[in-house]
Amino acid sequence: MSFSKEKRGIAATIAVVVPLIAILAAALWYASRAWTELAGPPMPASGYVAMALGIGFSLVVGCGLMALLFYSHRHGYDDPFGHDSEPK
Repeated sequence: MSFSKEKRGIAATIAVVVPLIAILAAALWYASRAWTELAGPPMPASGYVAMALGIGFSLVVGCGLMALLFYSHRHGYDDPFGHDSEPK
């Protein structure tokens, strides 16, 4: 029995996607169980402040690096050496 290329492609996609979804479901189940069963002492207010500062600092650094990337691209710093950034 010979299947068409289209049916083999669909079967290959299903053969990859179904196990990946099963692995994702198992990982989410394990993470939720670990989150609820491994409770420790409550985090102090200074922990929340440190976490907020870390998140804020990470966002500032990420946005700054993206701004530098766009600036570099717009001003031709990413062009190969010896090529003008302006089209002739």
